Formats: sequence, C-alpha cells, structure tokens
Amino acid sequence: MMEKETLERVVKEKIEPMLEEAMQRYLGITISELERDITERIENDRLIGLVIRTDLPFKEAKKHFKKEFLERHIQTNYGNISDVADKVRLDRRSIHRDIKSLQLDVRKLREKLYKPGYFEKEAVDGMIRKTLDSYREFIKPEKLDQLYSHVPELSENIVRVLPSHSMTWKEAEEEFERTYLKAVLSHNKENITQTARRIKIRYETLLRKIKKLGVKNV
Repeated sequence: MMEKETLERVVKEKIEPMLEEAMQRYLGITISELERDITERIENDRLIGLVIRTDLPFKEAKKHFKKEFLERHIQTNYGNISDVADKVRLDRRSIHRDIKSLQLDVRKLREKLYKPGYFEKEAVDGMIRKTLDSYREFIKPEKLDQLYSHVPELSENIVRVLPSHSMTWKEAEEEFERTYLKAVLSHNKENITQTARRIKIRYETLLRKIKKLGVKNV
C-alpha cells in the first residue's frame, strides 16, 4: 500500500506538472483527458514494460516472464550475476540454475548492456506515444509533432522521478500472478473451473492463488 501511495503522490506532485508544462509548451493548451490517460497508464503498470503472455498456460507464461525479468537485470547490471542476485534477492546458485533451465545466453546478453532505467524509459515512451496516437484527430498535426519530438526527453524525466521499479523476484512473481490471473478471468468471462483447465493448473491451486492475491473473479 505504501508503494502505491508513494506512486500516486509522485504522479500528482511531479509527473502531472511535467505533462502540463509539455502540453503548454508544445500544444499551447493543457488537455486534462490526455494527462489523465497517460498518468493512468503509468500508475496501472507496476511491472512496467515486462510482457505478460496471457495467451499461454500459466506455467509457460510465468517461465517467459521470469526469463525476460532476469535478462533485463543481467543487461542493466553489466552482466554481473552477483549484482543480479543481490537486486532480485535470490542466491547465486538459484540464479545460475535459472539461467540453465531458462536457456539464457549470458554471453550474448553481455554483448548489449543498458543503463539502469533504460527499459522503464522505453516503456513510458511507448505509453505516451500510444496515448498521443488516440488524440490525433483532436490536435493539430504540427502541434502534435512538436510534442512527439520531445517524448524521449519527457519519458526520461518521468522515469527519473518514479519510485524504484527494482523489484525482488518474489515481488515480481506475485505481481505477475495477480496480473495474469486477473486478465485471464476478466477477458474470458469463464468460471474458475474452466479457467483452471484452460491455463493448465489445478482448480484448488487456482482457487488458493485467487484468494491469496486478492483477485476478483469478474
């Protein structure tokens, strides 16, 4: 709860003023709906930029998610496995076991390293652009193009003030399960028995996770 409250405060006190300033400078006006659409995307994506494959069965989707999660940490920690282990709160033996089971090519990953915050910046950049796309028919093209050209700078500034997204694996795993289960239950309008069969986990296991994670069967 504290993390959510902190994020909401950062959005209100820092990110909203950034967006308002950018809109005033490049559009000449402030569009409250546009601002709200962007901030809601940022607030609702705690696993910012990480892909959750709801088209896959639960275990396969989780494996895909963990692979991307570890790849990202390896590439933003200069390929140092010890640093990765410290960041995600797993021991080095577990990390090496995961590297083998997930078939991660660490040597290849080390060929392309990124600064911390790179993936978050790319995700926020995409959120802003996707939102702007939906306002094309309401904003003059030349004005919108001006704002588009400054999206990279705006995204970098937003990521700089965001609360740390450096989650432990346990935190990321829990958030993955919550997001995945909420999505499959909501999108398919299935009952729990049907969902358990489709995502290939036991009914009792799904029921226990729904209760533990506070997922509503909508």
